[in-house]
Amino acid sequence: MKKKYNKVLILGSSALKIGEAGEFDYSGSQAIKALKEEGIETVLINPNIATIQTSDHLASKVYFLPVTTEFVERIIIKEKPDGILLSFGGQTALNCGVDLYLKGILEKHNVEVLGTPVETIINTEDRAKFNKKLDEVGVTYPKSKAVNTVDEALEISEKLGFPVIIRIAYALGGLGSGVCRNCEEVVALASKALSYAEQILVEEYLEGWKEIEYEVVRDCEDNCITVCNMENFDPMGIHTGESIVVAPSQTLSDHDYHKLREVAIRVIRHLGIVGECNIQYAFSKESDEYRVIEVNARLSRSSALASKATGYPLAFIAAKLALGYPLYELRNSITKTTSAFFEPALDYIVVKIPRWDLKKFRHVTTKIGSSMKSVGEVMAIGRKFEEALQKALRMLDIGAKGLVANGKKYDTENLDEVLAVPSEDRIFAIAAALENNYSVEQISKITHIEKWFIHKLKNIIDIENKLKEYKDTSFEKELLLEAKKLGFSDEQIGVLTENEEDAVYNLRQLYNISPFTRQIDTLAAEFPAKTNYLYLTYNSSQDDVDFRSLHNSIVILGSGPYRIGSSVEFDWCCVNAGKVLSAEGKSSVMINCNPETVSTDYDEFEALFFEELTHETVREINNKLHPEGFIISMGGQVPNNLAMKMHKSRIRILGTSPHKIDEAEDRSKFSSMLDKIGVRQPDWKELTSKENAFEFASQVGYPVLVRPSYVLSGAAMGVASNEKELDKFLQRAADISKDHPTVISKYMINAKELEFDGVAQEGELVAYAISEHVENAGVHSGDATLVLPPQRTYLETMRQIKKIAGKIAVALKINGPFNIQFIARDNNVKVIECNLRASRSFPFVSKTFKKNFIEIATKVILGKKVEKFDSNLFDYDYVAVKAPQFSFTRLEGADPTTGVEMASTGEVACFGENFNQAFLKALISVGYHFPIKNVLISSGTIDSKVELLEGCRLMQARGIKFYATPGTANFMCENGLEVEKLEFPLDNNTINAVEIIKQGKVELVINIPKNYQETELTNDYLIRRAAVDFKVPLITNRQVAMRLAEALYTTDPLNLGIRSWDEYK
Repeated sequence: MKKKYNKVLILGSSALKIGEAGEFDYSGSQAIKALKEEGIETVLINPNIATIQTSDHLASKVYFLPVTTEFVERIIIKEKPDGILLSFGGQTALNCGVDLYLKGILEKHNVEVLGTPVETIINTEDRAKFNKKLDEVGVTYPKSKAVNTVDEALEISEKLGFPVIIRIAYALGGLGSGVCRNCEEVVALASKALSYAEQILVEEYLEGWKEIEYEVVRDCEDNCITVCNMENFDPMGIHTGESIVVAPSQTLSDHDYHKLREVAIRVIRHLGIVGECNIQYAFSKESDEYRVIEVNARLSRSSALASKATGYPLAFIAAKLALGYPLYELRNSITKTTSAFFEPALDYIVVKIPRWDLKKFRHVTTKIGSSMKSVGEVMAIGRKFEEALQKALRMLDIGAKGLVANGKKYDTENLDEVLAVPSEDRIFAIAAALENNYSVEQISKITHIEKWFIHKLKNIIDIENKLKEYKDTSFEKELLLEAKKLGFSDEQIGVLTENEEDAVYNLRQLYNISPFTRQIDTLAAEFPAKTNYLYLTYNSSQDDVDFRSLHNSIVILGSGPYRIGSSVEFDWCCVNAGKVLSAEGKSSVMINCNPETVSTDYDEFEALFFEELTHETVREINNKLHPEGFIISMGGQVPNNLAMKMHKSRIRILGTSPHKIDEAEDRSKFSSMLDKIGVRQPDWKELTSKENAFEFASQVGYPVLVRPSYVLSGAAMGVASNEKELDKFLQRAADISKDHPTVISKYMINAKELEFDGVAQEGELVAYAISEHVENAGVHSGDATLVLPPQRTYLETMRQIKKIAGKIAVALKINGPFNIQFIARDNNVKVIECNLRASRSFPFVSKTFKKNFIEIATKVILGKKVEKFDSNLFDYDYVAVKAPQFSFTRLEGADPTTGVEMASTGEVACFGENFNQAFLKALISVGYHFPIKNVLISSGTIDSKVELLEGCRLMQARGIKFYATPGTANFMCENGLEVEKLEFPLDNNTINAVEIIKQGKVELVINIPKNYQETELTNDYLIRRAAVDFKVPLITNRQVAMRLAEALYTTDPLNLGIRSWDEYK
């Protein structure tokens, strides 16, 4: 019996982080849509300002506040909801919800948990209780024991026998888990794991077993179905978020499939889950044995993948089930005629591959395992595994042309070792092994990867070898078609046959070889689909779609996989642009390949191509649709990089001219243009040789900044303090920007950095916002703490910024969104760079000013005349602060510092009546805990020590105790501050700075690096690493440290306001 709910609270997942990313924007957005359809008022708590779900057209009310028990209780008291959804905001929401339940807060305020009961959630998260539940229905699980101390972990490990795996309850993305092969590894991992949780699980390690997943849906009447089953390419021991995943499973027999399906339904029914969940198995290929590894009683990353892989809207259905609907009363949203009470049938194959950014970090361990390190993922659809795999490898945007023809060679002497140790590059090592005549059996034995998959990879190698026999375009049609059916791109074939991409494309046109468009319909064409959810394949004979239905279409290029520097903020831009197109009577079409996004939802655009963001794919879709044009300024750097190729292929780009995009992206052309129009910039020179770089550096003086062209998130940028560092950065820049110039410029010390986000129409400014960085220049804008309106910037500086932006808009004839970064010192303003596209701060400025810059920009691109928006900063009675979210905890060994190359994985933004309120809320949202009673400080250079002195006095006035490293302690004592001196960790003293962190004696570590990019394994590095390994908030920037000291002195962090977004006027 469905109960009537008037107001429901939805908990979001906060900032994107490794293990908890954009999939929860998708699931939360779907949940809000499902509730709105029922006429229910929705209240969302989520400080992630870049998400679609925090837009004004979805939830009735949005609170940009921390998802913590304290804040949520206060909102419950204020809003008086009668229900709460916990399973749509990842582990963050689930953990908060369980805490609210255990503390009696939900019962006290008469708030009902919708969907899966909290007792069930606890039974899935607490390993001992979970195992007991499995015993009750005769289901097997790995031998294991829950422990609370390191000594217990050692004892159980020795009883079970090595290797063992350690896991944490209530953790996301395998946080704190890992395989241990000896006692030393158990001590190291268990110590860290117990800093995150009171209880850990020591478990037998099922080495070499397959990992299988089922997505299961159950309603309150005990109707239960499996929506999708998936198989990991990699064996057990590698987190499913780190593995290549295939759907549906390819190597299970019919008996195995139905056996595991029956177990899944038995377990989920017994647990009493209502809604959607995920069950993971270890399965032995040598016997008929299985083990249930875990059940996630919530929407997960796998749920998003399964939803996009099948077309079954899992999150939407789960929200309806939480309201009490039975499955048979709900419609299939794709066919719009059949019931949701069915199991999808797939006549295609889906391959998911994670995207890592490990190479951005110093000292990081590149081995992958049971704890997630990937920052995003792609999903490719094809009719053959080989086709989908090669498409997915290109979608990653890591420079791979597919499985082969990548130019990367492995040292054959070390190939066994590379194959044996899982890493982000292992798939390419397998290809190299096959090219070096390793047998399928050899590779399977070393890697434990199923032979079926390796045979499929060998098929690709066989075609590679056939193509290499030709050095022109004389190869026959059959070979070309066979290669295209196995997922080879034109560029890839060109490399193997020593041809240009266009020559292969022209040959295909001659042979009449083009891809066909197929439709995802959930029921393998048994019923017609009502939505255009599409993919391209050469393994077909006809199109499923009549493209005449997509007349006057405009195509938006999405942002591809989430990676550091390109995340959910660009999805927000794309979705908002699509809404404007639809409102203006256009058929909106999206091309994207990221299953975590709202932009790849079935109901956001008139048509969705789940496809590669490559020149070849864009050209093929252009040939089929003949659209009015393409919008490339919403999806970040990936679409922008296609501008000139698309222009040369006569594909119409809407908005700013491709030539002008090139003029802004090419560092040398842009710097020359600034000189020409009289706009100041740091002294610069185009790099033609190492010698002229060294000569320039000696002329202007160190430090200098090395900047490649056409890169994202400051890739390969570096600040060099001396000739040795400069030599290193020049090599990195040359490797990443081979086809475009690298520029070297003077680096300004102690300058303020400011962000200009704007929209121009035919070169005239129509909307703009100026945001201020808390950190001085030298921290990448994506890692900076942003403030709007600016709090510490001269009005004259802002006047100059607006004037300069107007000059640049005229010079580049900007017609759409753009972003300029400025540095300023004593009203001396200079330009750093300009991007002729939406930036990652567009959602932040749009939601702060309550003026949708993307809506304005899209109308400009369509040629509509728009009203000017000139923000009067004195009209705003509030301040917004955007803070970065780092995931260094996941990146074992990485040095947790910030610099000119971006490192953060997400962001939050909070509002306050003043800067201090908004700043403290933002810090709580990214993991800071208050009150702070003890701080460990190492304050860096003498300049840094002096600047931080006043902040230390303010903190001490608030009763905060200081521990400090020797030099800092001496300086503080000399200046009248009380401090306990600690030794450095490398001095081998038992009471040192690292031990204090491990013992939990400090709530904050302030460690200011002594140079721009430390590379040695120094004492400071060990302190920083210990802070993140033992979950202690870490500050490495002195401006952030100063602002925190000032905020704590004037503002009570335990009594911050809780106004909703609409209450800030």
